[in-house]
Amino acid sequence: MVCFTGGVLALWALVTCAGAQQQVVASVSWEPVQQSVLLEEVLREDSVVYGFYNHSLEHTGWGVLELRAGYGQTEHSDDITYFLAGYLEGYLTAPQMASHYLNMHSHLIKDKKVLNPLKKFLSDQDSWAREQVRLNENNDPLWQQVGLTLAQLDGLHAGAAHWARSRHKRPLSVFAVQFLNAIGDLLDLIPVLRSRSSFFLDSFRMPGMGHCSALIKMLPGYENLLFAHSSWYTYAASMRIYKHWDFKQSNSHTGTGKVSFSSYPGLLSSLDDFYLLGNGLLITQTTNSVFNTSLYALVTPEALLAWQRVRLANSLAHTGEEWAQVFSRYNSGTYNNQYMVVDLNRVLLGREIKDGALTVVEQIPGLVVYSDQTQALRHGYWSSYNIPFHSDIYTLSGYGVMWEIHWEDFSYDLCPRAKIFRRDQAKVTDLASLKYIMRYNDYKNDPYSKRHPCKTICCRNDLRLRRPFPGGCFDTKVTDYHMARKLVAEAVNGPTTQNGLPPFTWSRFNQTAHHGLPLIYNFSFVTMQPSLFLP
Repeated sequence: MVCFTGGVLALWALVTCAGAQQQVVASVSWEPVQQSVLLEEVLREDSVVYGFYNHSLEHTGWGVLELRAGYGQTEHSDDITYFLAGYLEGYLTAPQMASHYLNMHSHLIKDKKVLNPLKKFLSDQDSWAREQVRLNENNDPLWQQVGLTLAQLDGLHAGAAHWARSRHKRPLSVFAVQFLNAIGDLLDLIPVLRSRSSFFLDSFRMPGMGHCSALIKMLPGYENLLFAHSSWYTYAASMRIYKHWDFKQSNSHTGTGKVSFSSYPGLLSSLDDFYLLGNGLLITQTTNSVFNTSLYALVTPEALLAWQRVRLANSLAHTGEEWAQVFSRYNSGTYNNQYMVVDLNRVLLGREIKDGALTVVEQIPGLVVYSDQTQALRHGYWSSYNIPFHSDIYTLSGYGVMWEIHWEDFSYDLCPRAKIFRRDQAKVTDLASLKYIMRYNDYKNDPYSKRHPCKTICCRNDLRLRRPFPGGCFDTKVTDYHMARKLVAEAVNGPTTQNGLPPFTWSRFNQTAHHGLPLIYNFSFVTMQPSLFLP
């Protein structure tokens, strides 16, 4: 097999030589007369947008994308800059976008009857959002930022289409790009649409797998703050890209244009979520379920999807409270999570933790609740494990009913992960011990796990004795106060191998779509930091 590594054929090598690690660079500019994009496969710092993609998934478990936008010789409007940023990302990651779409479409669309209602909902939501931008962008910074996010989405689709057509391949559809970005929202939206097409709907959903574990730890003398997240989902979603963006901001309302975050091909958000922002905000989340399906009546396309509202909050907020306020607007009631926003500007190591250092935000259809939980950091830690903290969210979403049926598994204080975090968090004193607890799985011996491979911090559903399936905890990201100030984190892709657990391999689960993914996952932590810009 021949591998081309330079010039126009560099990107083709990503597909034809899966075992070869490639870095692909490119730059884009805008031709105002012809209203067209000029793309060169070189790194030109005088271009509107320039950057690179490291296709290193097979070697390290992660691809790495870095983009710098708006610093060229010629100034353009923000909407053109954002469009071109999306365009370059789409062009650089188009093969991975196609594979990720195949994998996730296969996983999420089990009932083909939901496909047309889903296409209509996403199309209607997109049309509504664009109309609101047209009406309100001149008098509301939120809608101005929505317009930039949609411009970036348009560019993403156009850039991926450029790559596909230049290689005589079928481009991804607009729906495919909408689908990828809405994956988190689809976890609620698909059940909503299925219920609306059914003559009978039970008032309560049955519990499924949890999504994610998170820990924020303050050392006893306030010497350091540690911040970590482990994603839980289908292993078919493990086509990871860590992204660094530096978008020059001309709008005085924006908080920052610099962000580093864990992500996926074709997504303009994290999904996990795990963000380090250039203004000192750190954001992560774990997903809560909505068992009370009567709330789904509140879901409408005339709202902003969760991924869009997270992007808006990240761009516009300067504090945790501002983040919560922006995120609360136009609640879609989809991708219902507990978000944790840490404000490093409120943390004075060794001296004081000011109010506002930790804001906890939770959403269900029709309601967003947030509160200052800085006191938890002063006492040592905050952990998160797919059970709502705020009593209104807990009760309205149906966790109380689930607790009566399933007991402690649905207790905020006494579920297995709550007990394990409470028992072991005192052992977390540095980055190494933080990694250990976030990869923790000793289900055969830990009394709190009761020999269940998912009643622990890092789940392994593929190791279940009955009905195993390829899903669970498939990554971990960690950082601390000093690293986060520099937009630096460490990340590992793949299910945990702690305490002698075997590395996951697709050979046992070939019936599950896993296009473009490694055969076996036995990776180590990788340091992630931007190289084209300083925080």
